[in-house]
Order: sequence, then C-alpha cells, then structure tokens
Amino acid sequence: MEELLHILEKNARLPIEDIAAMMGKTPAQIAAMMDEAVTKGYIRGYEAMIDWEQAGINVVEAVIELHVSPRKSRGFDEIASVIAGFDEVDSVLLMSGGYDLQVTIKGRSFQEIALFVAKRLSPLDDVLSTATSFVLRTYKRGGKLYQNEEADERECTVL
Repeated sequence: MEELLHILEKNARLPIEDIAAMMGKTPAQIAAMMDEAVTKGYIRGYEAMIDWEQAGINVVEAVIELHVSPRKSRGFDEIASVIAGFDEVDSVLLMSGGYDLQVTIKGRSFQEIALFVAKRLSPLDDVLSTATSFVLRTYKRGGKLYQNEEADERECTVL
C-alpha cells in the first residue's frame, strides 16, 4: 500500500494500467487497493496544483501564525476545527515552536485577506494573537517547481 500511495502522491493521474505495471500487479488489484485507501481515509482527495500567476488569475495567499488558548477538554482541536470551517482557509496545521497554529488562506486581494483576519479570525475567543505573512512568489510546492527556467541571454567572452 505504501508504494501505491507514494506513486499517487507524485502523480495521481497515472493510468491504473501504468501503476499496475510499476508495481507488478493487475489493474484490478490496483483499483481495489485505491478503493481501500479511500475507504480507510489514506487518500483524502485528488487535486490539481494550479500556477495561478502563470494562468493570469489574481490569487493572493497568506500564511497566518496564530497564538491560541487551547481548551482544557479538547486542547487545540476545537479552535482548529472552527478555523478550518471557514471557506477562505486552505490549511490549518498544529505547530511546535514559536506559535500554535499555522493557517493558510487564499483571496483575491491583500485587503480581502486583511479583512478576514480582522473581522473573522482575530475576534475568535481562543485567538490570542496573529501574524500574517503574504506569499510573494511560489518557487516550489508539493515537490513541483513553479518557475520556468529563464533563458540566460548573457554572452561569454573568452580572452
């Protein structure tokens, strides 16, 4: 199962026949393994990695560091679940180190994200403080390079 999960993580669009050949199994066996992985919650979905800048579509991404006050009964889970429920939120991660939760959100503008933080995130009772950093450029995500190699037009003169 682990080998299948690694293959799918790198390219979920590979045909089942190709995966079967790579793993020395039949397509029916691979299909059954994939169904089992979904049923057990190993696979949470399939998604395309979009380079919005390349597509010419304005998407602003921000990473927000949160200091929160965990509840005695549920720790960080309760506040993380509330935050994860917002449509704007792409990911919520419990962190070790200088802050408690890392939240990634996407919007159409810096102002949209600032308003989300000010009006929806900061007012939550368990949120003690926030620090927002805007993503200026993506170079690599999910193991994939996002920047096209630019042609080096410099000339070399050998003396």
